[in-house]
Amino acid sequence: MCTAVLLFADKPVHAQKKKKNKEEKKEISIYDIDTLSHPIPNNRASFHINIDKEQKHADAMDGKVDGVIVYAADTTLTAMLSRTMLRDIDQIQVMIENMPVNNTDKMMENQTRIRYLRAVLSLVRSFNNDARVDAVYYKRTVANLKQLIIARNEDRLMAFVKDNTNEYTLANAELLDGYPDARNYLFTEMGKQNPKMMIKRLSQFANEPFADDIIASAARVVPNEVYNYAASTNYTLSSAVKRCKDPLVQTIVRINAESKAPLKAMPFLSDIYNKRKTIAEIDKITSDPDLFYKNLVRLKLQNDSLGGDTYTDELQYRGLKYVRDMNDLHESPDAVRFKCIDGFTPEELYFLMVYGQDEIYTSSFLGTYKRMMERMKPAKGDELLAKVHYDHFRTFIRMCAGYNTLSTFLQTMDESQKSALMKDFVADLEKGKENELEDAVDVADAFGSIADSTLSDFLLNQVRANYERCAQIKSKKGVIVYGLLATLFKGSQGGDNNVGNVSAELNLPPISLVPYKSLINDSGIVYEQIFFFGDDDGKTAYTGFMSNFKDGKWKVTNDKYWTTITSTPAAGKPVVIYANLPIPEPGDEEAQDKLAQYLSARDIHPTVIIHRGHSYHLPLTIDKMAPENKIVMLGSCGGYHNLATVLDHSPEAHIISSKQTGSMSVNEPIIKAINTQLLGGNDIDWVAMWTSLRLYFDTKPADKDKFSDYVPPYKNLGAIFIKAYRRISNSTER
Repeated sequence: MCTAVLLFADKPVHAQKKKKNKEEKKEISIYDIDTLSHPIPNNRASFHINIDKEQKHADAMDGKVDGVIVYAADTTLTAMLSRTMLRDIDQIQVMIENMPVNNTDKMMENQTRIRYLRAVLSLVRSFNNDARVDAVYYKRTVANLKQLIIARNEDRLMAFVKDNTNEYTLANAELLDGYPDARNYLFTEMGKQNPKMMIKRLSQFANEPFADDIIASAARVVPNEVYNYAASTNYTLSSAVKRCKDPLVQTIVRINAESKAPLKAMPFLSDIYNKRKTIAEIDKITSDPDLFYKNLVRLKLQNDSLGGDTYTDELQYRGLKYVRDMNDLHESPDAVRFKCIDGFTPEELYFLMVYGQDEIYTSSFLGTYKRMMERMKPAKGDELLAKVHYDHFRTFIRMCAGYNTLSTFLQTMDESQKSALMKDFVADLEKGKENELEDAVDVADAFGSIADSTLSDFLLNQVRANYERCAQIKSKKGVIVYGLLATLFKGSQGGDNNVGNVSAELNLPPISLVPYKSLINDSGIVYEQIFFFGDDDGKTAYTGFMSNFKDGKWKVTNDKYWTTITSTPAAGKPVVIYANLPIPEPGDEEAQDKLAQYLSARDIHPTVIIHRGHSYHLPLTIDKMAPENKIVMLGSCGGYHNLATVLDHSPEAHIISSKQTGSMSVNEPIIKAINTQLLGGNDIDWVAMWTSLRLYFDTKPADKDKFSDYVPPYKNLGAIFIKAYRRISNSTER
């Protein structure tokens, strides 16, 4: 234990004594005492040592063993994690040694305490192996572990499980070994509550009688997961699915056995299960790309709940082919560029845009939007949205606002219809789980792009009205969401001069400024990492990037996998840039991995990250991001999911993004402006920098519009919203 000194010899371990508070009147429970009441026997000492080692590993993740587990720059989460994984774990260790075990057999008593210690060790190891730590989750899981140990010790395990049928008890389920009734109850009830989670644990209960019910439930929400098990070479897992008598599960088994392309057929599970189409008919549909996409849209329009995520995921995947084709032909005449969508209905075009949001170019969106509007006539915009069941309608409105087409879409409706739509746009954002924020982020991003003062005032009033509504119904999420939106909306109406006030009101670090001292390491060096990819665009981008370092201020050295660019002493403050070489695939990913290994081995943590590739390469860059990253330049980052994932990895990142794929002629001046400030040892003032860049691009007519598509960190309302929401939401868990 971190708070106990363990001395090892041939005799038992002794603990330090603590002075009791003389003024303490209330007797402390044996379960809450934080001082050992007797020595730890040698036969359990090794378990405590192993737990202590894991705690020390957790403590050292931020580079220092100081009793603090740092979570980026978030002091609330830092305090929460430090208390949970260090102090609370220590106290549970003490509790395990102190509490009376209801067993007179000394050997059994020892084994019981060891079982508890193993559960503690397992949890701390899980924390250390978790690449995306959720502080609130671990706080609740550690608290659950303590109460579960107490319940087991007091012979009321079943009652505890019934009162705490949740993911936290599930995480500590190893303590249910030897209690089959409690374990079966937990797994069965969790299978009803969350079959999506439970089916991933099939290996833990494949031979249990309740497996059939969980598999059947999962087939209705994540049929592809069930299909994967049916097709598995693992006999235990595939047999569990095949012996399940549920008709839907058996349909999945038949698709695996009979379809020529079962993975392509799975989105049409509802058609096959309900006997609307045969497996052979589905195989014919999936063999034709256009027919495949159109039939996926048919399922969306039918609003079939069975397999919704499966056919929606496939719709997005198939739709991206058309988006990429249009993007690739961006220099071709419209007749050539948009030929691939000539036969598409307005609904099919709508889904192309909203599900292609992460990759679609501005010009591709505008061309698709134009065709959708033409083919939609004489129907009105709200009629189209009703036909698509308002699927991702907030995303569509956000995209229209960003691409300056919202006014033409709204003009298809009369005033009452327009008002109703925009009310719905802002309403009900409190629905869903606490961490489901996509709709709210769409609203925030859209507001940042709306220039119509009448519309922005209307939305602000709607936000305030919804805030009052959520306050009345005591919706914690709603109060936070609408309170933040009101602050952001009001702040953005005040222009660039009001940015500082917004930071203060949101209790965030400055959103318009990155302090120079936060970018340097202990030696005063700023490290940057640039991600290039091995396609033709990546090679061109790399060549253009390297042309910036021929002015005598930089020393360039080349390795097999990367280039190192180091500022000279005469240039100013030290800046070191690492850029992987754009080696043809899969060599580019290997080069990035080799560079990551090199940096890790030398304890180098870049604070500036720049992604120089298409948006479909972005996940590879995001996977290598870390809490130390303070400036992140992404090019096109799409919508909520990419923003949220970036902030999962780098919670304090200032994100520069673009409404479309980044342009080399814009990227280079931005990067140069950042490096100029770093060489001067200056803070990065986004407002001043963007003002200067705007003046520069005013003299570059060919690039002016491209630059206007770039969103500086202080105007990235979606990212600011996510940061502020997480900070406020987590602070309530103290």
